Amino acid sequence: MPGFIGVPELLLLGLVALLLFGPKRLPEMGRGLGKGMREFKDSVTGLTDVSPEPVEQSKPDGGTPAQPDR
Repeated sequence: MPGFIGVPELLLLGLVALLLFGPKRLPEMGRGLGKGMREFKDSVTGLTDVSPEPVEQSKPDGGTPAQPDR
């Protein structure tokens, strides 16, 4: 079946990657790729690590709305 990657192909790709980058660099690249994918997923779904601060409502006397401290 053309177009499908099987176990032998995955092993060959892993061996080539090991030869090209070495055993020390591969885990670092995997961590970086995983972190990047996680950040992308969080940005697409709208999740953030920082909890939003409540925004104060404007004063009843018609004044300008108060700005939250940062």
